[in-house]
Amino acid sequence: MRPVLDIIARVGPSDANVLITGENGTGKGLVAQALHAVSARGSRPLISVNIGGLPEGVFESELFGHVKGAFTDAKTDRAGRFELADGGTLFLDEIGNLPMSQQAKMLRTVETGEFERVGSSRTYRGSVRLISATNADLAAEVAAGRFRQDLLFRLNTIQLHLPPLRERREDIELLAQHFLRQHIERYHKGITGFDETALQAMRAHAWPGNVRELDHAVERAVLMAQGKVIRAADLALGAGQSGPRLEDMSLEEVETLLIRKTLARCDGNARRAADELGLSRSAFYRRLEKYKL
Repeated sequence: MRPVLDIIARVGPSDANVLITGENGTGKGLVAQALHAVSARGSRPLISVNIGGLPEGVFESELFGHVKGAFTDAKTDRAGRFELADGGTLFLDEIGNLPMSQQAKMLRTVETGEFERVGSSRTYRGSVRLISATNADLAAEVAAGRFRQDLLFRLNTIQLHLPPLRERREDIELLAQHFLRQHIERYHKGITGFDETALQAMRAHAWPGNVRELDHAVERAVLMAQGKVIRAADLALGAGQSGPRLEDMSLEEVETLLIRKTLARCDGNARRAADELGLSRSAFYRRLEKYKL
């Protein structure tokens, strides 16, 4: 935890583009927010876009905007994410899923700051700091011909890797206490902390969903706890604990459970998990967003 905070303190004030890598749920979005907050652009907008969730047909419109009449549903002029982020920061989540057909357009804008709205010949120029994130090995994607090397060079002026939670177990209790304070305030609960059984359960758990899973576990425990202290049973961790029967679960609960188990089996690799589930990457990322996984 401390090295990440130190890097944020050093890197944040600069205007360099940053590439954040790590498994799903390691906190890449939170680090992007922290980098923006400590930068000179902190008072300006932080605009986020999930590249993995954008259908290719709307990519240019979402990123660069469009003018009225540019296509059937273009009823009014609309600014894109680059334009909205002018003077601030644009967070490109899951940049590894950017289609090769769109990478040249992205590269031109990253290099020059220039872009055109769909349906317009007018060139706009913006001043945007880019923070990108991915769980993919972009060097391997470059070698496989699926990602442009020149675009990678532009995006990773500084690269920051976030290890999975299982590799930094000393952070578990610190993060759990942070999430506990947040959820106590959110739900107005009179909980005072974790008992030793809860701390032991958290230390022993594999956390395939990383920081995001820990956050959700603490939130669930805050809601389920009967007393002033959270116990291991409130966290509902561990293979030995009985869960709900499949026939008693809703479709959303079943889908969430299946996605969690597939991600764990694939070591957090979203692309492999999507392939195993027979989903397109965009459909898979829409489900991750829907279920906040």
